[in-house]
Amino acid sequence: MLHDDPLERAVAWFRSQARFEERFAAAIRQSFDEVFDDRRTGRYRLEQLSKVETSYIGTKVEIVVQDEFGLQRGRRMDYLIDDQEVDSKWSMTSGGWMIPTEAVGELCLCLTADYNRSEFQVGIVRAGDAQLKAGQNKDKKRRLNDDGLSAMTWLVKRGDLAENLLLHLDERTRGSILNPSLSGQRRVTELFRLVQQRIVRREVVITVARQDDGSQRVRDARKALRAEGVIVLGHQQSHPRIAADLGLEIPPKGSWLSCHVVRDGGEGDRTAEIAGASWRLARLGDSPEPGPAVYT
Repeated sequence: MLHDDPLERAVAWFRSQARFEERFAAAIRQSFDEVFDDRRTGRYRLEQLSKVETSYIGTKVEIVVQDEFGLQRGRRMDYLIDDQEVDSKWSMTSGGWMIPTEAVGELCLCLTADYNRSEFQVGIVRAGDAQLKAGQNKDKKRRLNDDGLSAMTWLVKRGDLAENLLLHLDERTRGSILNPSLSGQRRVTELFRLVQQRIVRREVVITVARQDDGSQRVRDARKALRAEGVIVLGHQQSHPRIAADLGLEIPPKGSWLSCHVVRDGGEGDRTAEIAGASWRLARLGDSPEPGPAVYT
């Protein structure tokens, strides 16, 4: 393979950026969330988007990635990366990137995500004529051929995308949470009652509540659920320590996790000190009791 200094410089630039994989994941997730417009629409599945909205995801990804990494606009292509012209290409399927005539021979930043599997990919390739299939679509765009896909330099081969929790719930649970006869606050309370020990992102709370103040809805749910022994943990104060002590995932900033706890009464259980007492995760058959006060 011939040496390609501009490609190597673009790849090296991204790899030199702090937490670049995490930032690509956040940019792609943000792009989906903004297109879903969850607060106003309550949507969470790709099938709920129109064709125009689905096609706009790529434009949104281009914009958010540029902002996330502070990229300059290129003179010919979308970005200027370490003084190298790079075009942004998005596809809903891996390998589906369409290269227009003006990008033939140029560096392309290729991004894709499997929304249902919560995975994403990012790579850079020089889309020369030899790397493209012969056939064109009506817009004279061409896909990468096998040589083009083999020439891809992967920045993220198989990254984790924050899941849309609602998409992966069973129909009965999801229906109980999204019940239109309930108020937004009651739907959020039901979310944390029924979905425990799983990370709940702020965007999911907004989708469920159809209201913008997700943090207030969570605080009110926390108060309502305390009587049932259910606590809601976030990323602040003692919450990360409590989650870790109980063997749970620590909620990232802007997310929460609920769990049912009881006072410690046996050996061998993981316990957490909360409000001056020792608590453990509840088991089937434990007698219900009010939970501890967990403030933010």
